[in-house]
Amino acid sequence: MSSLNPAGDRVAILQMNAELRNAQLEMLSAQCATDRLRLHYSAETIARHAQREILHKACSSANALYQYYDSLTQQLPPPDETEKSGTTSLNEAKVEQAIGRVADFLHAQREHFRPEALPLDRGLRQTMQPFFSASLLDQVRTLVLDRERIPNPPFYVEAKAMGINALPDITHMASLTFEDVLVFHREISSRKLFHALVHAVQFEVLGLERYSELFVRGFLRTGAFFNVPLEAHVFQLESEFAGNPARAFSVEEKVRLWTNQGRY
Repeated sequence: MSSLNPAGDRVAILQMNAELRNAQLEMLSAQCATDRLRLHYSAETIARHAQREILHKACSSANALYQYYDSLTQQLPPPDETEKSGTTSLNEAKVEQAIGRVADFLHAQREHFRPEALPLDRGLRQTMQPFFSASLLDQVRTLVLDRERIPNPPFYVEAKAMGINALPDITHMASLTFEDVLVFHREISSRKLFHALVHAVQFEVLGLERYSELFVRGFLRTGAFFNVPLEAHVFQLESEFAGNPARAFSVEEKVRLWTNQGRY
């Protein structure tokens, strides 16, 4: 353990911050995994059925991290005026600009991929019929990218420069929904398709502009992709489907309910 002198140990300080950044990214990955676990299973289910050794180790690691970072928080100096302003606190003009860029990106990808996308496979369509309207299943098109990966949007660079981190890495997503075009990395499974179709319903109910607005504002408010209500609802419905694929329900009704209740 060492104490650094800011005036004479600049290289060491740079190294320390690089290691801190790596730690933050690792914790973000753990947070995303935990969010998926939380959305799929109740606390009671996990406590009752989880392997005790694994659960105790996870809780022990989380508690140790909390205690360490809490001790760091208590030693932080008071923020100066620059820090008080907050690099991630965007004014309304910047927020609206971000919403427009997200909407433009989503629509541009839709226009790019739709000409080569195909109607739903008959077997997969039959599996999805108890959950989605026939008109939606007729409208959507699917495309599988075996070797290609969709790159992150160009505006990510500017967003990160403004201090907006934890942006979802598109290249590692199993599927992406661009309005009525569903693009999959590598293969389509019934669970991946269900996930993508729920997003398609959200686009259909909300419209491109409103969907983009809710996503951007939700992300800025929660600071994590999996905590955005639009995404959290998809994981919730996906969990219901995976838990009992034989129990039919209307995804559109559930999306409209959340919309009417202002839960997005």
